[in-house]
Amino acid sequence: MSGNGYAVEIHDLVKTFGSFVAVDHVSLGVEKGEIFGFLGPNGAGKSTTIRMLCGLLTPTSGRASVSGFDVRTQPEEIRRTIGYMSQKFSLYDDLTVEQNIDFFTGMYGVPRERRQQRKDYVLEMANLKERRDALTLTLSGGWKQRLALGCAILHDPPVLFLDEPTSGVDPIARGAFWKLIHDLADTGHTVFVTTHYMDEAEYCNRLALMYRGKVIALGTPEVLKQDLDGHGLLRLDTSATLDTMRALEGVPGVVESAVFGGGLHVVVGDPEAVTERIRHKLESAGIEIKRLEKIVPSLEDVFVALIEAEERKVA
Repeated sequence: MSGNGYAVEIHDLVKTFGSFVAVDHVSLGVEKGEIFGFLGPNGAGKSTTIRMLCGLLTPTSGRASVSGFDVRTQPEEIRRTIGYMSQKFSLYDDLTVEQNIDFFTGMYGVPRERRQQRKDYVLEMANLKERRDALTLTLSGGWKQRLALGCAILHDPPVLFLDEPTSGVDPIARGAFWKLIHDLADTGHTVFVTTHYMDEAEYCNRLALMYRGKVIALGTPEVLKQDLDGHGLLRLDTSATLDTMRALEGVPGVVESAVFGGGLHVVVGDPEAVTERIRHKLESAGIEIKRLEKIVPSLEDVFVALIEAEERKVA
């Protein structure tokens, strides 16, 4: 691989299972110290890509490296130098917090002379010092999440893979968890995280949006939100949401509309011109307009628009 400062490099990576293409010619690079997010619905190929990068699955074709090690020829080296955390939290419920940490220091081969230091660091980092004697079974989802993250970094890996790490955890715990992730990145760790939560994607330095095995967009959250293929976005609240969607189908300049909260987000060509057409169409249909204004797209808007575009390609 190129050794050009990337912690993770992927070139034209493919993974098939029989005739099913799970990962479809993915290429990207993740810089050292970056928080990089894989965003997409279930089945998009995120976890399959992560497992190849962790040396758990062999690619069908293409190349990838992690910390300079080739995923195809050096999977053991990769597994020794990464941290991995999944949504299932690989912890032992019948052990205490401290016993879990002790077990994983051995599993990760932490030198004996460093084990106490690393344990103390994890307990402090995850704010688990007061819970060190608690049975893991009794911990809430948020505290289990912190413990699982701590166990994943006991050997101080330069690259950390987090596969849907906040699934099923309450919003407050998710926010605290992301602070820990940023603290790790600030100390030079590279964090590669998959999620289907749109709000979490905002915490990443860069994002890859995946759909049906392909990366359909790549960039910072700010750049992605500015790019709707040159289209604008309107917020439209009316007295009859579903009737409004049907009425918009024939309006020139309306690309698509989707329910968002109690109203609609409408992707349009020329916002000023289309706004007047929408007003005229809805007034003639007897539908009351409560709100109609141009807004800045959210990541959810971008993702929905990109998926709709992909769907139209294969329709």
